[in-house]
Parts: sequence; C-alpha cells; structure tokens
Amino acid sequence: MSESHYKLPEKIEHYLAMLSKTYSFDGSVTKLQIIANAQVRIEVGHTRYEQYDDVTYGHAIFLGLPEPVYSECHFMKDLLEPEILKDLNKLNKVKGEFIAEIAIELQLAEDSNWRRESGMLLDTEIRTVAEGAADRIWSPGYRLFLSHKVASKWETSVLKEALKPFGISCFVAHEDIEPTKQWQDEIENALLTMDAFIAVMTPDFHDSKWTDQEVGFAVARGVPIIAIRLGTDPYGFIAKFQALRCTWEQAPIRVAQLLIKHTKALDAFIAALPACSSFDQANVLSGVLASIEKMSAEQATKIVAAFNNHPQVRGFGFDGAYPYKYGGGLPEFLKRTRRIDYALADDKESLIPLAKKVNTKRRSL
Repeated sequence: MSESHYKLPEKIEHYLAMLSKTYSFDGSVTKLQIIANAQVRIEVGHTRYEQYDDVTYGHAIFLGLPEPVYSECHFMKDLLEPEILKDLNKLNKVKGEFIAEIAIELQLAEDSNWRRESGMLLDTEIRTVAEGAADRIWSPGYRLFLSHKVASKWETSVLKEALKPFGISCFVAHEDIEPTKQWQDEIENALLTMDAFIAVMTPDFHDSKWTDQEVGFAVARGVPIIAIRLGTDPYGFIAKFQALRCTWEQAPIRVAQLLIKHTKALDAFIAALPACSSFDQANVLSGVLASIEKMSAEQATKIVAAFNNHPQVRGFGFDGAYPYKYGGGLPEFLKRTRRIDYALADDKESLIPLAKKVNTKRRSL
C-alpha cells in the first residue's frame, strides 16, 4: 500500500487529543504531559501481516519530547510506551491498520493549538514560576485555587477564611493579587503551584473567558477538581468531575470532606489542628473525620498528639463523648483506620491506646 493510502496516520493527532481528555479524567498526569508535549513522527507500514487475502499494516509512532519532560519520564519508558500503545489502539477504528509500536524519544516539541490549550505545553517564558512566587501567593497548607466571578468575590472570600482552619490555603484572584503585580502572571503562578481546584459555579460563571481558561488549566494539570453548584451546572470538561450541590454556608465542610481524602490535604489538616481556637471550632473540624478513608501510623501519632497537647482540640467532636450528635470522634476513627482501640484517659485530657489503659489499672490493684 502506498503511503498516501494509509488512513490511520492522519487520525493520530485527533486520537492524541481524545486521549488527553481520558488522561485528564483519570489523573494520568505523566502520560498527559508526554502526549501534550510530544512532537509526533510516524513510520508508516512499519509492520505487515498477511492472512489469506487480508493484509494488516502496523505503524510506528515516535513521541519526541523536550528535555525537561524526557528527563522526568525516560526511566519509565518501558512501562509507559506499552500503556500508551494500548490506549491509542483502543481508539483506532481504521480497518486493516493499527499502531504497532510507540517509542518515546528525546526531541524538541513543536507547537499546536490543542497542545497549547491543554495547559501542559512547556513554555519557559509563560510557564516558569518566579522564585518566591509560591511563598508569596500561598500560606502554609493544602493549596486550593478558587475560580469565581467578581460578583461572588465576597462570598468566595468568606469561603476562603472558613477553609483555613482545615489547613487549606486558598487563592482568590481578586483578593490575593498585589496591585503592583501583573495579575495574569500571578494567576498563572497560582495555577501552576496549586494542589487542587474549585470552580464556584454561580449563574454568571460562563460569562468570563478567564474562568473557563482556569478550568482548562486545572484539567490539563490533572489536579483534583470540584465544581460547587451555586446556580449553574458544570459544563464542558468540568462536567465529568465531582460536583457539590450545596449552599454557601454548607460549602466549607463539604469541600473539606472531599479534599481530606488526599494525603497532602490530610497532612495539612493535622498540622493545622494545634491552631484550633475553641471547642466550637474543634467540633466543626471533626466533621471531616468520617470522610478520611485511610491514615498512616505517622499521621495517627500526630493527630493523637494534637488532641493530647492542645486543650482546644478536645471538643466533643474529637473526644467521642456525644456520639449521637458529633459521631464517635478520634477513638472510633482510629479504630476504623488503624485498627487500634483508643480511649480517654481517666483525666479526660488525653487519648491513650486501650491496652495501655488496661495495664495501668492492673498495676494499681
């Protein structure tokens, strides 16, 4: 077959664009970064199979990557190449042709529209984060970008403050950008260094081209994305991500309950507990315990230490004294996640493993 008669090669760019959406959805950041930055070279008719009167042709696809991307993934080539090969062949509908080989190689990438729109294309002039920018933008904690319209600036700022005790540091563009900074550069710095992204879906959300671009950036980066439905349903790329239907008042705890499932967010939550200012605030913070799916031994040690060493954390929500209202608190949570029985010490001011409490009683007899 002559090269001009092959149909599959002309569809490769389309298949890569489709694959980028799949990788965005399932969080395959490395594979998304590879195909978004790759310069594609095709060796047509690389393989030929004949069976009776049927002939099947296989093509080799070479993905040339710029040095920064190649250096991050070259040691996983043997794993990534067959995975991308399998994923592309799943999309292929061309009869008599298939992709026989995927090869990742070092090469400078060319630009194209969908690559630029993916937000993953490396561009040192646009995508470089200035030294110290992250420290200027974010306070310590889990970094959450809040995408919103100007009309909801006040409510979004209230949400930002309500999430702070959970260890979540929020970026609100119209509040956090210094007047002397180039606002677009600062927004890009925040998008490049965020841990998660929230779209505040008010009725006018789609009216701004900036909010849609921020959504696209988050999708391409593969960070956790939440759409809060506050008058508008998610649309486009963001429609497939987790959505919350809640009020402004309900949003802080609902958002925290979703994000706490991520290890980095859990670490930030535990680190923030010593700053708890009251029993009432502790009871609010304890509302995320039931949403934590797993906890390491180190994290368990730290959260128990926060309870034992900081009196304000010992609200009913954490000590388990009123399970009908606040749940079982840390004792129930630690038993579920660590399979260790904890109970309040006799002085009610610390949690100890139940076995230790039993041993103490035996010694006193």
